[in-house]
Amino acid sequence: MNNETQEKIGQIQLIQQNLENFSMQKQQFQLQQTEIETALSEIATSSKSYKIIGNIMVLVDKTKLSKDLEEKRDMLNIRISTIEKQEDKLKVKFEDLQKEVMMRLEDKETDKKKTKKQNE
Repeated sequence: MNNETQEKIGQIQLIQQNLENFSMQKQQFQLQQTEIETALSEIATSSKSYKIIGNIMVLVDKTKLSKDLEEKRDMLNIRISTIEKQEDKLKVKFEDLQKEVMMRLEDKETDKKKTKKQNE
């Protein structure tokens, strides 16, 4: 296997790691998103709202808390969307590199077979 092919395989491995990192980040953001949705539902049905700040719980205005949570939810939606776009680009690059490496390996195998037949 030549250096160029090994370099491509290294790139594939790096892309796989990046995809795993994106997946974990996306899961964390989706979990936060779910928590925010749950909190917004609870706020809608409660008479008082509290916010945890450090180690204490503080009574806050329901409308302000809802607005803050909605802004956080919107920010998470943007982050998730951005990660998904990056994932899509990486997947395409991954597939292209994988095809290229496979073709090189198949060509090398074909060359070996031709050389073996010629030597017989």
